[in-house]
Amino acid sequence: PTTMPGGGSKLGRFTTHRWAMLRNMVTSLIRHERIETTLPRAKELRKVADNMVTLAKRGDLHARRQAAKVLYDKEMLRKLFTVFGERYQDRHGGYTRVLRSRYRQGDQALMAHIEYIDREGEMRTPKPPAPPGQPEFPLPPLCSVYHGHPRKPKKPKAIKDADQTE
Repeated sequence: PTTMPGGGSKLGRFTTHRWAMLRNMVTSLIRHERIETTLPRAKELRKVADNMVTLAKRGDLHARRQAAKVLYDKEMLRKLFTVFGERYQDRHGGYTRVLRSRYRQGDQALMAHIEYIDREGEMRTPKPPAPPGQPEFPLPPLCSVYHGHPRKPKKPKAIKDADQTE
């Protein structure tokens, strides 16, 4: 299969190679805060990068050790827990943004920029976090009954008599 049980992509690599690649990429993403890669890799990297920020927000020793298993550079581990932990303290998920950029010359692979949001020099301004106590996306009034679209009643089927079929 081309997908993993959790729904992620295998990216055409063995597990050890895939994890080594993602660890390298998340370390580079923390260092530069924006990198360019192929779109499937960026989508997989987003999961790992968001998890790293979640660990940084927790900030305890166990979270630091879990992040140290993934990151290669101790300096980036320090940056993760000091800069990113404070920056995203009020945000609940969605710490990264994937923007499609171009087609790579040579194999025409779709390239994408992945970047952390709420930082200096970002490519697009982020939406502000929802105020506490309010849902991030309020539901429309009919959504709970009709799932967002009212349904038309079905027309009753005509009943054929036994005399009419003969």
